[in-house]
Amino acid sequence: MPDYDLLRVYLAAQTKDEIVLTMDAIEDIIDDALPRASHRASWWETDRAPDEHMPQREACIAAGFVATRLPDGSGVKFNRKTAKFLRKWK
Repeated sequence: MPDYDLLRVYLAAQTKDEIVLTMDAIEDIIDDALPRASHRASWWETDRAPDEHMPQREACIAAGFVATRLPDGSGVKFNRKTAKFLRKWK
């Protein structure tokens, strides 16, 4: 199973409010292959099943970001969110 904590560390170190990473770049960061499900937009959605354990989503939120898969499936956009927005997910 990929170590999404590596993604959390990477995102937390970023200074920009918006970051776009290709799927290959994310795999380099986590040092593992992403599952096939990662190419579905719903796999990255923050609002999807908030009670369900989803380590990729939890890593993003812990770093202060929410993720959205790009429409063409080539990567993921990470947007920094306010503490107020993120509190509802912790």
